[in-house]
Formats: sequence, structure tokens, C-alpha cells
Amino acid sequence: MAKWTVVVSPEQYESERLYGSDKLAVPGVGDSLSAGDEVLLVAAIDEPVVFGLARADGHGGLQYTVNLLEAPLPAPDSVKAATEGVHAVDERAFLDIQRRVRPPDTVRRTWLVSVDMPIEAASPGEAVRAFWNYVRELGPAELPAFVWPSGNELAMQAFVLGAEANQDPEED
Repeated sequence: MAKWTVVVSPEQYESERLYGSDKLAVPGVGDSLSAGDEVLLVAAIDEPVVFGLARADGHGGLQYTVNLLEAPLPAPDSVKAATEGVHAVDERAFLDIQRRVRPPDTVRRTWLVSVDMPIEAASPGEAVRAFWNYVRELGPAELPAFVWPSGNELAMQAFVLGAEANQDPEED
């Protein structure tokens, strides 16, 4: 299992911050990586950042193992000058980032995420279609999502674009 750096364009990084999923498609990756290869995901912006760790799926896609879009890390010096594409990475730099983002004692927890909105419709099917139209139109830049740790509904917080967003009009 080899270790690599995949450097993406500023446009792809911004798209990932807005619409990111568990999987990332990067042009040309399928030719360079084998299934199981580990990858540092780096954004080619003014000050390059590591925005995730991933594993190659063998079909040209990358599956996030750690998503750092909320808190990207400065890219190691060894990859700061890298151009877009796939590059070999210094194993020491890779392991340093991996230890910083996924300490051995990290506990993962279950979070509940919800998007609620009142929709007037004549049937449940029509309401669902309208819901998905609103989600598509508003997107993550306007539509708040509510998140809380499983079992602790009182800790619910609203987020827009991955950042906490106050939804109380009386507090504005």
C-alpha cells in the first residue's frame, strides 16, 4: 500500500467544501493509484492546506478516511510547491499528518443531522418532491442543517456551510 499526495484545484476544493461527500473524484487518479493506496488531500490555494485523508478505491475514486474540511491543516513543506495531480509523498510527512488528525485514542460518535422545513402539498409524494427541490435550490449556502449528538437533543445546533449559524431572529 503506497502513500500519495493528491493536489486539487482551488475550484475543486471550494466545491468539496460546499457539496462534499464521502467520496472524491479527481481526474487522472485512476491511472496512478491502486486500490488501498493512502492519500493526503491537498488544496492548491495560496497557502496550501490538507483537507483530508483518503484511500483509493481502485476505480479512480478516493474514499475519505478523515475529513478535515471543517479544520484544514497547513500542508507539509514537502508538498507546498506541488502542482495539481498525484505526487509521491514523504512517508514521514504523511504519518505526521495522520497522527495529528487521527490520534490512536480518537472516539467516533454518532451525530444526528436534520433539515426540517414546512411544505404545503396535496400528498406526501408531492411534499417530498418539493422538499428535494428546495434543498437543491437553496443548497448548503442558505439552508440550515441541525446537528446534535445522538441522545442529546438539547445540544442541537444549526449549521450553514459547515459553520455554526444562529437561527434565532431575536438574537440578531
